[in-house]
Amino acid sequence: MAEKKETENVVPLLFPRSSMSTENNLTGSWRFLKPCYEEKTAPCSTACPAGEDIGRVEMLMTQGMFKEAWETILKENPFPAVCGRVCFHPCEGKCNRGEFDDPVAIHSIERFLADAALRNEFNPSFDRLSSRKEKIAVIGAGPSGLAAAYFLTLLGYTCDVFESMPEAGGILRWGIPLYRLPVSVLKSEIARIENLGVNIHTGKHISQDFLKKAQGDYSAIFMGCGHSSTRRLNIHGEDIEGVENGLEFLGKIRRGEKYSFDGPVAVIGGGNTAVDVARNVVRLGGKSLIVYRRRRRDMPAFDQEIQMALEEGVEIRELLAPAKVESNGNEYTLTVQLMKVAGKDIDGRAAIEPEGGRTEEITVRKIFKAIGEEAAESWYNPPDKNKSIITLSNSVLVQNSNGSVLVFGGDLTNKTKSVVHAVASGKEAAIALDVLFRKGFDAIESGLETCTVGEGPSLSMEVYMGGPRCDRTHHVVVYDEINTDYFQMASRVSQPRLLIEERLKTFGEIDLKISANSAMKEAGRCFNCGLCNQCDNCYFFCPDLAILRDDGPQGRHINYDYCKGCGVCVVECPRNAMVLKEENQ
Repeated sequence: MAEKKETENVVPLLFPRSSMSTENNLTGSWRFLKPCYEEKTAPCSTACPAGEDIGRVEMLMTQGMFKEAWETILKENPFPAVCGRVCFHPCEGKCNRGEFDDPVAIHSIERFLADAALRNEFNPSFDRLSSRKEKIAVIGAGPSGLAAAYFLTLLGYTCDVFESMPEAGGILRWGIPLYRLPVSVLKSEIARIENLGVNIHTGKHISQDFLKKAQGDYSAIFMGCGHSSTRRLNIHGEDIEGVENGLEFLGKIRRGEKYSFDGPVAVIGGGNTAVDVARNVVRLGGKSLIVYRRRRRDMPAFDQEIQMALEEGVEIRELLAPAKVESNGNEYTLTVQLMKVAGKDIDGRAAIEPEGGRTEEITVRKIFKAIGEEAAESWYNPPDKNKSIITLSNSVLVQNSNGSVLVFGGDLTNKTKSVVHAVASGKEAAIALDVLFRKGFDAIESGLETCTVGEGPSLSMEVYMGGPRCDRTHHVVVYDEINTDYFQMASRVSQPRLLIEERLKTFGEIDLKISANSAMKEAGRCFNCGLCNQCDNCYFFCPDLAILRDDGPQGRHINYDYCKGCGVCVVECPRNAMVLKEENQ
């Protein structure tokens, strides 16, 4: 009898197969966690006093949408060309990319976009609210005053700006050197503000009588007159002919007055004005010596400006406090008290005290005072604490018993004296006034809280006006929430700059713009923290094919009939633009 073949005992494999569609098998019913697209806040935006939507700007840049990227900046800041040059860019210090390799060169990209807009004569499309009956007077056409007028105009108000100088701009026009901010760039930005409908009146004499009349003619007054007077040293000899105010010197240079130096010049102070004075002096033939009573690391001037000053030959002498000035014909002797560090003061800087009775004499041909500025106008009175008053982050609002409203902003109230903080002050004042007129005095603080960027204090005008940014959560994305597996190391773009020997021969602009290719490449380094840039990771990784593309603002949506809530899409999102929520949320 023949043996049975082994194959006769093999059980055939059976595969279940349906010729019917599985469309009716709604696997989404298995889900207890629900993935959602959710825009979050980037740390750079919270660090920007103007609250710019930086991640969105960089995303638009990578797509070559220069005009749209520029308009995104204008929603929060009327001075992209100015801030792209003179801002100390605190945003870069909080950039998550900095923990991966180097921070994105946000200021270089902003500068590129602003210059492209000027060169191509972009005409921005503004979102404006319907006209209001209230008229607002703005005293001072500096960065805070112009920003306040700009944002108030977007909110529907009529604004008149009154400026005592022959041209608008304030510190931008008369204080910041030409090698940092060309006049043509500033004038173009101011012209855009005027084209929006802001009325700027220059050469106006401001007095107590003027303010009294303005309180009757206007619903509110924004006081943005800034600080235009140098603080006194309160030492012997500071009023002699060879001692000059640093801020006045910068103004004279900007007005075209001629100076030349042929020897050492002392600049007393450690702020941006002192550094600007010192750098102007070396361009005019002098040898600059900054005398500062604390350590160099404690100087309030921006680090980049200090570094460039040192490159240009400016010497910084630290722990020297001026004691007296004496004239010796064409030379001046500055006697300084040697100081030493004695702990820290309330601001965290080095507390100092005299090092015994030791002094030193410094012989120079000229002395400039630049130890800080204060309000110079005789008509300026600080806010009256006996009136209804609200102290905000960057401004102070006062409502008088007669119903008139004063808002103090800019350098009058800002702890940090910078252009971008002045812009933030003007924006805050505009929103506060709008809340006041629409909802009343008591609603101001809660009204401001509705439009903070992250947890504040930066504010978003786009959010306040109900734009798309309203949908973003206050959650600030941290580095650990970025899926860095999807990013490669890439060098930060290098800012083009004149050679040192060329810088010393000219008042022309030092920092140059980057190319379009470099700007787009640099924008591509941005993580776009918390923002969906339609990379399609969620689409490709979804095992249920539940991610569908569409033509909506998001570019895709989730078909919850079939999404089982596995969370793969959330895990594989490179930039934390998705979140898993409990199904009943």
